[in-house]
Amino acid sequence: MKLKKSELKIFLDSKVSLYNNTKFLESDPIQIPHNYSKKEDIEISGFLTATIAWGNRKSIINNAQKMMQLLDNAPYDFVMHHKVKDLGQLKNFVHRTFNGQDFAQFVKSLNHIYKLHGGLENVFAKNAKQHSLQQSIHHFKSIFFEIDHLKRTQKHVSDPLKNSAAKRINMYLRWMVRQDNAGVDFGIWKSLSPAQLSCPLDVHSGNVARQLGLLKRKQNDAKALAELDKNLRKLDPNDPVKYDFALFGLGVFEGF
Repeated sequence: MKLKKSELKIFLDSKVSLYNNTKFLESDPIQIPHNYSKKEDIEISGFLTATIAWGNRKSIINNAQKMMQLLDNAPYDFVMHHKVKDLGQLKNFVHRTFNGQDFAQFVKSLNHIYKLHGGLENVFAKNAKQHSLQQSIHHFKSIFFEIDHLKRTQKHVSDPLKNSAAKRINMYLRWMVRQDNAGVDFGIWKSLSPAQLSCPLDVHSGNVARQLGLLKRKQNDAKALAELDKNLRKLDPNDPVKYDFALFGLGVFEGF
C-alpha cells in the first residue's frame, strides 16, 4: 500500500486518534503502572512490566500483576527498603526466560540506581542525544549491571549499540516521556522530550511499516529502527512515536 507522504500522514494521524485513548489501556501492559500515582512507583512498575513485555499480552499483564503483588504492591518502597530475606519471595516468579533470580537482580540494580545515580530518569537523561536515546539505553545497561550480578540476567536489558532494536525499553521510554493528553502515556519525565523517542519496533509495527513504505530493511534491528525513526520524524518531528499507536493498532487490531 503506497500512499503519498501527505496521504500517509492523514491516514496514520487518523489511526493515532483511534487508538491513542484510554480504551487502549484495557488490553495493554501500560495499564499496570496506571495503578500507581507516585512517580517512583509508576516508573519502577512500568520498567518491570516493560521488561517482561514479550509474548502473549494477556500473560504479560497477568505476570506483571503478579510481580507487583510480590513487591507488596509498593514497588518503590520494596526496592528501597527490602532485606535479603525479602528477595526470597520472588524466587518462584517466571515469565518465559525471565525468572525469580532475574527479578531479584533487577530489584538490587534498581536499588543501586536510586541510591547512587539519582533514579531512572536521571540515568536515561544523562547521555541523551538531541534526536535519540539509544546511547542512553546503552549507558543505562552498563550502570544497571555495574554491581555484582548474574551474567544470565544481562540478556533482559537490550543494548542498541549491539544492534538491538531495544523494543521493550523504547516502549518504556514512550510511556515515561511522551505527553499525550489522552490518558495513556504518562509524560512524567520532564528532562527528556518526545522528540528524542524511538518507535518500539516489533513484528507488528515492523510489518505494517514495511507495507506502508516506512521501512525497507527486513530485520527488526537497530539499523531498521534508525530507518523507521527517520521516516516517522518526517511525519512529526516533535512527537514521532505517536505513530506507534497507529502501526501497532493496524497490526494487532486490524490485521493490516
